Amino acid sequence: MRASMISAALVAALVGYGSTIALVLAAAAALGATPAQTASWVLAICLSKAVGSAVLSAQSRVPVVLAWSTPGAALIAATSGIGMAEGVGAFVLAGLLVAATGLIGPLGRIVAKIPDGIAAGMLAGVLLPFCLKLAPAAVARPGLVLAMVAIFAVVRLKNPAFAVLAALAAGLAVAFASGAATLPALSLPLPRLTFIAPEWSPGVLIGLGVPLYLVTMASQNLPGFATLRAAGFEPPVRPALAVTGGLSALTGLFGAHTVSMAAITAAICLGPDVEPDRTRRWRVGLAYAAVWVGLGLSGPVILALLAALPADLMAALVALALLGPLTGALTGAFAAADQRFPAVVTLTVTASGMAAFGIGAAFWGLVAGLAVWALERAAARWRQGRAG
Repeated sequence: MRASMISAALVAALVGYGSTIALVLAAAAALGATPAQTASWVLAICLSKAVGSAVLSAQSRVPVVLAWSTPGAALIAATSGIGMAEGVGAFVLAGLLVAATGLIGPLGRIVAKIPDGIAAGMLAGVLLPFCLKLAPAAVARPGLVLAMVAIFAVVRLKNPAFAVLAALAAGLAVAFASGAATLPALSLPLPRLTFIAPEWSPGVLIGLGVPLYLVTMASQNLPGFATLRAAGFEPPVRPALAVTGGLSALTGLFGAHTVSMAAITAAICLGPDVEPDRTRRWRVGLAYAAVWVGLGLSGPVILALLAALPADLMAALVALALLGPLTGALTGAFAAADQRFPAVVTLTVTASGMAAFGIGAAFWGLVAGLAVWALERAAARWRQGRAG
């Protein structure tokens, strides 16, 4: 294995972990996870990404790189009134739906019929409230947060993939240097998986499990497949969905949310600089898997370090990490003229955070957007009929 493969895998894994781990921790906190359950969540999802990347890369001879669902973590973090056991039930359902999409053709076609603008509007509504927390965090701790923003803005001009990681490094340096954070006593215990018996709450399954499946498919898996195609590889679509969905359903029982195809971090591993011989480039998936095993085993140390940081720093980091996905979601929401108003309806209902009948805002945003879209299409057909 070339050294370039190892370095690319290491960089991709560190970018993926460092830029969004704060969001995963926010999701765990929203479900009231205990420290043991949070540690299990991180370990399980790291191992899931490792196993899935290695198996799919070796099986398909394509460099398959997996990620955790960042929009899915944002969706979970935006929920309230849901316990960890109910969340686990939603994770398992979302994983099973992803696997079923790969195994059952008609289900995939049904999902594909959801207008892109409405799906993007739902994602934008999930992400927007987190991005809006950046300005209040800057007011609360201007020296700390503005330093992060400055580093983020400068690094993004040269390499957007490293911008959030650089902001995290700057935040750590300023926080510890200024005394806003103190270095915790670090130990090296091996993390453990904690089984969590799921609770099957219909409202949570519909309000969290189904939207988690949809955002994972629309904003992670589809762009991930497109990234592979853009690099000249034929993605193993059905095997990838079956494997990632099955792994997500299994690791959901240990607190982890869904894993999916990677897009941004995958691009780091797909170029000819990684391995000039395209037929051997799949081996980067094995190196990537090994790095994620190491990150999973290092979880207790990393989580203890992040727990010592100020809440405003973590809020700012999450906001900066989601600015890129929010930009993509808003662009998709308003790309098609005939879907713009339904997309706005979807966005506003989702961003409101409202819940009805025990079902969360993301589901109701999707329902509202689809209803408006269907009404507008029916009205357009009626006008065409009268004109004819």
